[in-house]
Amino acid sequence: MKKKHTYGFSTKAIHAGQKPDPATGAVMTPVYLTSTYVQEAIGKHKGYEYSRISNPTRTALEDNIAALENGKFGAAFASGLAAIDAIMYLLKPGDHVVMSHNVYGGTYRAAKFIYEKYGLSYTFVDTTDIENVRRSITENTKMLYIESPTNPTMEITDIRAAAKTAKEANLTSVIDNTFATPYLQRPLDMGIDIVIHSATKYLNGHSDMLGGLIATNDREVIDAIRFTQKSIGAILSPFDAWLCLRGIKTLPVRMDRHNENAQRVAEFLAGHKKVKKVIYPGLPDHPQHELAKSQMRGFGGMIAFDVGTYRQAGAILKKVKLCSLAESLGGVETLISHPATMTHASVPKKDRITSGITDGLVRISVGIEDVNDIIADLENALR
Repeated sequence: MKKKHTYGFSTKAIHAGQKPDPATGAVMTPVYLTSTYVQEAIGKHKGYEYSRISNPTRTALEDNIAALENGKFGAAFASGLAAIDAIMYLLKPGDHVVMSHNVYGGTYRAAKFIYEKYGLSYTFVDTTDIENVRRSITENTKMLYIESPTNPTMEITDIRAAAKTAKEANLTSVIDNTFATPYLQRPLDMGIDIVIHSATKYLNGHSDMLGGLIATNDREVIDAIRFTQKSIGAILSPFDAWLCLRGIKTLPVRMDRHNENAQRVAEFLAGHKKVKKVIYPGLPDHPQHELAKSQMRGFGGMIAFDVGTYRQAGAILKKVKLCSLAESLGGVETLISHPATMTHASVPKKDRITSGITDGLVRISVGIEDVNDIIADLENALR
């Protein structure tokens, strides 16, 4: 019997979930700007009833992210935080979550200042040591939520060990895969239950939309998430779904350049006398360098480096010209930021310092410009 051909990642990025428009043959999935759909009779429709529940453009993106993550199901939301919110609705008051201590500041803010008010509780631990996870599990623990690499200190968690620990304790395992993207790592293949992305970042790649995506193999989980979509309504608009689909088509080639440029920039920074510390998984002195090599096919475009003081960081951020001082990441352009006062300002200073987010820490999302121009800009700012 002839073996069925399996499409590669780049082919799936371009084609998964998308077919030529049956009405016109259009290659690109149309933007279905409609709120409702005509039904042939009571209870008889063509798969769509109302666009809060589902929309063909959004469906194409949901099928696409499922395919890229080697999952069965996908769901698209108005932002990454809206996707995280849908995940938290899987829990009930009294439930406990073990969470990476270095999660995105918005995730921390939602956990501490929103969800805890409604009866959930969180323990933030260094998940690079799985023993920390095991020690934090209680009889009320229902979920393990990790980031790898973390934002902004690029800590790497052993994803297979985290998934195994969660299964042993009967926990739902969740990972924020935004920094790596499915091009660099596919956590569902390593045993994770739910993968989350801020589609705003690398998946879209052009800094022109907001969105969040979820991928899973669990039918019960996706049914609950889709019920939340229908009931709460924080869904992705058709045009933003179209923008993300367009961006994903070039994800592999963009990530190759992000990886290449970031490696060069990290090596430059590591050799600069004014830089106290460089944090990038692609550098051999990164504490989890070998682990990153074993579970990622590249080290990504995110770098953090410490220049010692808030004053030094401010001076550098004021002098850059090509690198844009802005929040967000993952676009084709290089973005640079100060986590302590920008992305992680809501995290108490004591917790920030414990997590390695010092006042002298600078985060850079290395773009796909000519790398010599990026390095020249940083060199000038450091000088």
